[in-house]
Amino acid sequence: MTGASGVGKDTIRRAALLDLPNLFYSISATTRPQRSGEAHGKQYYFYDRTTFEKMIADDDLLEYAEYVGDYYGTPASPVKTALDNGQDVLLELELVGARQVKHTYPSAVMIFIAPPTLSELERRLRGRETDSEEKIQKRLARAREEIKAVTEFDYVVVNDTLTDAVADFSCVIRAERARAKHLTLQDITSFLQEF
Repeated sequence: MTGASGVGKDTIRRAALLDLPNLFYSISATTRPQRSGEAHGKQYYFYDRTTFEKMIADDDLLEYAEYVGDYYGTPASPVKTALDNGQDVLLELELVGARQVKHTYPSAVMIFIAPPTLSELERRLRGRETDSEEKIQKRLARAREEIKAVTEFDYVVVNDTLTDAVADFSCVIRAERARAKHLTLQDITSFLQEF
């Protein structure tokens, strides 16, 4: 799951997870400052730059990137454990990280969350009241770049109306789970035995 900062990824994810069993959400790590109401290990794992760079050096991250001055990345161990346990894994990534994951896991399903318009995205960013004007401008510039990469994704969900965006996102997950190419030989054998 990728999309510009402020597009509503967190909100869509939280709502969709309530209705999607066996979906593991991988909490990302970051060096950005903790916002009011956030807790380490809940929204993000918050690390200082030195600790994060040690994680990079130790190959403890599935992917990572620097985004508007802060590092973001996915701790590899929880993802590998969830996959080994047969769970689907949801990663919330920025564009560079999504490309890294697609390279490592070519079968990864890529979903782009898009704003209805750039002006609406700007309104949402300003409404959060968490960033300086400089950071908002950096986020908007980055959003323009990310939107140009939309053709690299398997699906696009436009977050115009939240209920529709959540429904569309959930439908993508359900449709992908139903694709025959994702079935194992054991799944196919069990299914055919019923007939």
